[in-house]
Amino acid sequence: MEAWAKDQKTGLSLLQLMGDPKGELTKALDLEITHPDVLDAGIIGRCKRHAIYAVNGEIKAMNVAEAEDDPAGDKNPESTLADAMLEAIRAVKAAEGE
Repeated sequence: MEAWAKDQKTGLSLLQLMGDPKGELTKALDLEITHPDVLDAGIIGRCKRHAIYAVNGEIKAMNVAEAEDDPAGDKNPESTLADAMLEAIRAVKAAEGE
């Protein structure tokens, strides 16, 4: 994950990239891709494209990019990109009175 963070130039940002080599979090969050097309291609245990806003280990917002014709969320990842997540964070903070 460090190499990916370096490649993406996350530097001193608030962004934290995390791996899930055993798929434990993927399964716990029900984010494992189970679409037959993906499984038939031999891709087992892949996680759906998602972004999470968490504070002190509590998930405050989670966006998942998936559609019937795009189970991995690769074709339309917009809901997991920065603008959408910033909007989700603003909504959470507004709801919490911040």
